[in-house]
Amino acid sequence: MQDNRLISQDTRSIVATFMTKVYAWMAIALGLTGAVSYFVASTPAIYTNFYSNSLIPMVFAIGTMIFGMWLLSSIQKLSVSAAVGCFALYSTLLGVTLSSIFLVYTAGSIASTFFVSAGMFGAMSVVGGVVKRDLSGFGRFLMMGLIGFVIASVVNIFFKSPAMYWALTYIGVFIFAGLTVYDTQRLRNMAYELEGEDESTVTKVAVLGAMHLYLDFINLFLMLLRIFGERK
Repeated sequence: MQDNRLISQDTRSIVATFMTKVYAWMAIALGLTGAVSYFVASTPAIYTNFYSNSLIPMVFAIGTMIFGMWLLSSIQKLSVSAAVGCFALYSTLLGVTLSSIFLVYTAGSIASTFFVSAGMFGAMSVVGGVVKRDLSGFGRFLMMGLIGFVIASVVNIFFKSPAMYWALTYIGVFIFAGLTVYDTQRLRNMAYELEGEDESTVTKVAVLGAMHLYLDFINLFLMLLRIFGERK
């Protein structure tokens, strides 16, 4: 009985240490994105040039998205320093892209929505950490929903349907809240497989996990901002 208890304690310690690293990298990335976003929006010399042509932010956003997709698929092939550096670069680029929210919404509503998002994200993470049922099927369902969400969002750029806009907003809240639950469970399960791995491998997997949760949070925040944000 004592040996089993010790093994259980060791396992919990491994998972807790790994998840602490994941959340730490995520918090750093969110802080960097927020700081860059606010700096760009509060510096007229930058945002007037950046938004002088609607094509510039669009191309920049597409480039950032492509870079993010590449990073998600390649991060474990990079060195630790390159993985961390690329994640920091991606967080910075996304901060520039998201600077527009400070030009559209009031600072107070952005701050309040951030705290609402943090609370909801935290609750979903707790659910993902304690639920015993395997959520693999739920995750596949959410990924299919995410693909449909992206396609419908692109289509609505041209149709500009308010009904579709709000439908997609609430669907998006469900998808990204669900992905937070799924990704949290998936990362905790991955922690068991990392036992005995070298520190560089663990760090790269933690950075990859942080990027997944970072994207879940950012997208959840943007969906909630549509609902709670007060426009200028």
